[in-house]
Amino acid sequence: MLTLLISRLSSLLIVVLGVITLVFLLIHLVPGDPVQVMLGETATPAAQEELRIQLGLDQPLFTQWWTYFSHLLQGDLGHSLHSKAPIHEMLLERLPATLELTFAGLFVALLIALPLGCLAAVFKDTAWDYGAMTFSLLGVSIPNFWMGPLLILLFSLNLGWLPVSGRTEFSSLILPALTLGTALAAILARMTRATLLEVLNEEYIRTAKAKGLSDPAIIIHHALRNAALPIITLLGLQLGTLLGGAVITETVFAWPGIGQLTVEAIQKRDYPVVQACVLLISLTYVVINTLTDLLYAWLDPRVRYHV
Repeated sequence: MLTLLISRLSSLLIVVLGVITLVFLLIHLVPGDPVQVMLGETATPAAQEELRIQLGLDQPLFTQWWTYFSHLLQGDLGHSLHSKAPIHEMLLERLPATLELTFAGLFVALLIALPLGCLAAVFKDTAWDYGAMTFSLLGVSIPNFWMGPLLILLFSLNLGWLPVSGRTEFSSLILPALTLGTALAAILARMTRATLLEVLNEEYIRTAKAKGLSDPAIIIHHALRNAALPIITLLGLQLGTLLGGAVITETVFAWPGIGQLTVEAIQKRDYPVVQACVLLISLTYVVINTLTDLLYAWLDPRVRYHV
């Protein structure tokens, strides 16, 4: 296990360095001059050059990268070009809303997917199975930017049950969580069905039936436990995707999280804030995948011997 841990952490450091470099290059090579955005097109060339020197934008690209990387090692994400506020404070202010939405979406996905997947596997080739797979197809096919407005039209404007947008009360969380969790629920339901169908044909399941155990007891205590590894792997991979998908969902529902902050920073060409938001989402995705990999190896000892 120690060898696996060292191997995964080494890979994590390499990937993190690559992510930092890519985020830096992508932001610095996009069209647009942040100095002109800050000062306006009427600013004199002398004023623009003075601000460019203050921000370090006159330095060679590698020098800018090294400065950025050394500041990251010290926990310094810089300041917003627009509001002058420290970026780490802006992220800390928005992060709780994004985490709340992400885990609410994950809860919705599990609440929908696990029962549907179990029903589809137990009642294979029946109406339950076809209904669950139809839901999966719809969930994967419908994008967040279409699902969100559709739910708003139905539950907010037509029925008047839930708020349209914002983060004012618990009911404000329901529609964004449904939007974010539906796509994951569709994928997770298919994975649950597929893994359960494999497990239900094993000898120990037939032995449990021969002992007189009820079907729910067999599914919960035997089948789901042994089918959990692929499901956990998928959850770990998709949790990072939920954070990325929250950018669209937060924009649709005016949810004050990291996603909305990213869109606002892009519109204002606030490059340091965009860098920090993209970097946070990317590193979260990488760390979650590494933790999932380690959890998989801990749950299944066979994985450790293939390192």
